[in-house]
This record gives sequence, C-alpha cells and structure tokens, in this order.
Amino acid sequence: MVQYLVALVPTFLVLAFFFLGPFNWSRNHTWTRAVTCAFVAAFALRYMFWRLTETVLPYPSDGPSFYWVWTLFVVEVLACFEVILFLVLMSRHVDRSTEADRLARVFFARDKRELPTVDVFIPTYNEPLDVLERTIIGARSLDYPADKLNVYVLDDQRRDWLKAYCEEKNVIHVTRGDNSHAKAGNMNNGLKVSSGEFIAIFDADFVPYRHFLRRTLPFFSDDSIGIVQTPQHFFNVDPVQSNLGLENIWPDEQRLFFDEIAPSRDAWDVSFCCGSCSIARREAVDAIGGFPTESITEDLLTTLSMLNKGYKTRYLNERLSMGLAAENLTGYFVQRERWCQGGIQTLYLYNGPLRGPGLTLFQRIMFLPASWLVQYLVRFTILLVPIVYLWFGLLPLYFTDIADYVSHQVPLLAAYFLLMLWITPTRYLPVVSSAVGTFATFRMLPTVVSSLVRPFGKPFRVTPKGSGNEANQFDRYSFAWIASIMTITVFGLLLNIVPETSHVQGQFSPVAACWSGINILVLLIASLICFEKPRRLFHAFKLDEPAVVDDVPGQIVSLALDKAVVAVPTMARFQSKSVTLKFAGFAPIKAELRQVTQRRSSISRSGDKQAYYLHLYFELSGSARDSMIVKLYTGRYSRDIRDIDKVAVSINLLLRSFGRTRTL
Repeated sequence: MVQYLVALVPTFLVLAFFFLGPFNWSRNHTWTRAVTCAFVAAFALRYMFWRLTETVLPYPSDGPSFYWVWTLFVVEVLACFEVILFLVLMSRHVDRSTEADRLARVFFARDKRELPTVDVFIPTYNEPLDVLERTIIGARSLDYPADKLNVYVLDDQRRDWLKAYCEEKNVIHVTRGDNSHAKAGNMNNGLKVSSGEFIAIFDADFVPYRHFLRRTLPFFSDDSIGIVQTPQHFFNVDPVQSNLGLENIWPDEQRLFFDEIAPSRDAWDVSFCCGSCSIARREAVDAIGGFPTESITEDLLTTLSMLNKGYKTRYLNERLSMGLAAENLTGYFVQRERWCQGGIQTLYLYNGPLRGPGLTLFQRIMFLPASWLVQYLVRFTILLVPIVYLWFGLLPLYFTDIADYVSHQVPLLAAYFLLMLWITPTRYLPVVSSAVGTFATFRMLPTVVSSLVRPFGKPFRVTPKGSGNEANQFDRYSFAWIASIMTITVFGLLLNIVPETSHVQGQFSPVAACWSGINILVLLIASLICFEKPRRLFHAFKLDEPAVVDDVPGQIVSLALDKAVVAVPTMARFQSKSVTLKFAGFAPIKAELRQVTQRRSSISRSGDKQAYYLHLYFELSGSARDSMIVKLYTGRYSRDIRDIDKVAVSINLLLRSFGRTRTL
C-alpha cells in the first residue's frame, strides 16, 4: 500500500501545481503559459527517459515482443515530439484587437480618396445559388467606399444563370477556358482581370461581415505584412456536433484551432493563411508568382512562399465572417483529407518547410505537418496495444511493477489533460475529444500513408455544400472499423477472465483491463458519429426583437431567410392561415401560419405569461431577400457556445450510447 501511495506522489504534485497555480492565473499572460507548458514538458521528458531506460533497453532482444516494444517506443517518441512542439507553441498568446483599434484610427483618418483599392475574390465551382447569394450580397455590403471596391465571382463551371445573377447584383463574373490547378488556378485567373491593391478571399459559402475590411486593412500599414487571416465561424452545426446530439452544448470542432492554436502561432510569427476569410497584399502575391499551384492547399503554400520572400502573416482573432461548416460526413472527410494531403505535399516542394529559402529553423519545424503525420498513428496504436496483449500476450514494455507505471504515466496524462482544460476551457473534454479523433482515424490514417507514398496526382475535391446535400447517410466504413475493434477488445477481455483460455498473467493485466475499458468507452462515443441526423438548409438565428403579426405585438425569437418564430400573448385575433409580419427595416411580409406551440415565457415586463409561438413561413425575393441576408449574415447575429456544459455533455452521451446500443 505504501508503495502505491509513493507512486502517486508525482500525480499529487501535478494536481497541487494546477489547483494552486494555473487555475488561479490568467491564461492570456505569456509567463503563466510558459511556466505551465514547461512544467508539463518536464513530465513528458521524465516519462520518455523512464520509457527508454527502464522499459525498453532492459527488454530481451529476441522474439516478436522485442520488435513490438521498440515499435511502440518509436510511436511514443513521435507523439512526444508533437506534444513538445504543441507546448512550445502554446506557451505564447497574442490578441491583436487592441492593435487593430490603434491602427484603424490612423488608417481611416485619411481622405477616402487615399484609401487603397480592394478586390473581393469569390472562387466557386459547383455551389448552388442558395449558398452563393449570401456570399455575393455580403461582399457587396462591405463597409467600404464603392469606388474602391470590386467583387469578382470566379466561376469555374461557367454557369449562365450565375452570370445573369452577377449582372443583376452588379458584381463581376469571371470564367476561364479550363479548370487547371483548381482553386489556385481560378484565383490566378482572377489576378489577370483585376487590379486592386489588396485581395480579400471568401470561399463561396462564407459571408463577410460588413466591417471586415475596416478591421483587417489597417494591419497592412506595415509593409512587411503579406496576409491577414481571420477565424472561420459557422452558422450551422458540423456533423460531429449534430450526430452526437451536442449542437447546443459543444462547440464546433474547428474552434480549438481558430480560437486557441492560431493566436499562439501568431505570437510566434508562424501563423498561416487558411484560404477563406483572409486578405492579401497584391504586391506580395505578385512577388511569389501568384497563388502557388503545386499543392492542393494553396493557402498554406502561399504563406510559406511569402515567408520565403520576407513577408509575414498576421492573425486577427475576431469574428469577421460566417460560413457553412461541412454539412455531412462526406464533406467533413473531403475537407480533412484535402488539408492532410496538402500539408504533407509541402514536405516535397522547393518552397516547403524543408527546402524553402529564407525560413528560420524554428519556422521550418513549426510548419512541419507533425499533427497530420502523428496523431492518427498514435490513436490507432492506443486502440491496438491492449488487443495485442489480450490476444497474443505481447507486452508493450518491459513491465516491472504497476507502481512504476502509475508513477510515470499517470502524472503525465493528468498534467496534459489539466493543461488542456486550463488553456482551452471551452473547447476540450478528454473523452469526447479523444472519441472525435478516434472516429476520424480510420479514414485519415490511410490518407496519411497514401500521401506520404504518393503525395501528388490526386484531384482537388470541392467540399459539397448547400441544396442537394441534405440526404441522411450512415458511415458504414468507419462504423465497421469501430465495431470490429470494440468487439475484438471485449472478447479479448472475456477470453482472459477464464483461466483456461487466458493468454496473460502478471501485473500488466489490470492496466490492460483499464486501458481496454477506456478504449471501449471512446469507441462507443465515436460510433455515434457514424449515424447522420437530418439537417435544415436554411439556418435560423435566435433573436429578441419586437414584431407585429396582424396588429398583435410580439417578439421575434427566431429568424431565417424563409421562416420566423414570433411569440405573442394571445391567439384571439388569428382567424386565417395567412398573416402579415411587420418588423423594423422591412416592408410588411405576407406569411403562412403553419404551426402554433405554447409554453410559459417572459415576453412582457409584467413577468411570466403563457406565450403562443407562431411558426411563420414566407418567400422573399429581390431587394427584400438581399436585405434579409444582410440582416442575418453580416455581423448582427451569431451562433455561440461560450462554455462547455460538461454535465450536459456527459448525460447526453450516456443516454445516446445506451439508446444506440439497445437499437443495435
């Protein structure tokens, strides 16, 4: 007993450090981040030293176990390398909003005639009008002098209906003879027909907020800045949120990168362009010969090419646009496979992190696609270790005593998880985050391997978005892998309960049993992501604004391009399905009353009253529809989950897991 208490001392030290230190510190100060990350790094290096000297080198050099032990150690070395890079990266943080305020006061103090010209590029391939119209109308509505702004719709499918729509909305429709080099080639063609001093880029499914240029352009007062990137926010839920049923209590997957990692990269001067929602200096783009076409992720390679020429990238962590997240698992994997392949492609290119001229050693290291190369291999290995032990009796390490294991691995895991909970308090939960990564592993790991072996030659795939993309699907491939590994793990545990069939003995068995239990829980949650849920094409925003329905005053509580939900205190005056909706900024709208729901709600100052919720449907066209797009999508409303409801997440997943298990 004393032995195990002694073994837990490092874990107690970790807990004491975090509860007495970081959890009482601001996470936005460099010194607090540096101290905390250094503390965790020390435990990571301590663990790796123990692994090498006491669990690898002493192992007998014969039989398959020897090679298995060394293989796992190499994987852990790679994982440790990625963790150390992450800790170094996250030890700094910068918020450029104050700098943007200061620069904007000077930048826009000049005469409007002296402001630079800006071209907005909207590259498009197969997006339907219901997606494109939001971006086009949003770009036209940017708060910037009209004579200094041009909007270019770069149409790589040469659609006559889109040309007619662009003419109607007074934007420039651009086509080319072929689709060579996909998006990069399309934007290079845009460079030929435009002349603005700056180029703002928005994918066809992203809508700029009206003040986008007023917040980003001032950074170019520094001639060394080539690109300013802003975060990507979404007005719909991504398929992971939706399929897990966590859309109202768990943020979208990309928040960890855009809210936490990207500002830290900027603090180290290694932030990079993510394509959409960015703005570039044309002079810098011309200096690198246009947008690079060697990689399918032209945005990352644009950053590296500009760094080669001495330009910098800035990241402004402000919500300045809103777009569509991948709407189903097909789009989810199309995106991530493209990002993964493009990141790995840079390793082979003359202007990539290994060979690019003008890069510092630190920049070369930080632009290595380490996360793509390592994370899925590590996750798959974590699933494999207990299976190999339970079925074949192969130990993953030279195992001496549980106390040694507890003394070295448990404090490292505790330190890492506590760091993540401190540094990303609203973006991370260990089990759920692990489940999401595990779910992606079975499709992404083959992509990593194929990209290393054959990095080039695969066609550029556009993420499917919008109408025609609503069909529910079931990810049979991922589910088959998840179910198979879960089954093998469960049967491995059952096999070793019976002494006559047991393959294992010794002190590692309890560790393997706990490890297997955690894997089963993670796989069970990951399996829920495989089941697609229905989606709405038009996305409603929560509001609280006065409105009148057939002379009955009420409050709009939800509004979309085709629907409004209005809370009213009485139903006495509604005798027809056809009603008139009035609210500020719009002419009266003829709507159809399709549904009425009822509940207690505070819609007046007198306190709680019985409220009737009118579900109104309508069709807008012309300038009225444009005005509604501007109202909803250009900065007044957003979809936020500021804090993770950890209890709600846990209960929700337990209920869904139990329900899905019973169904299966």
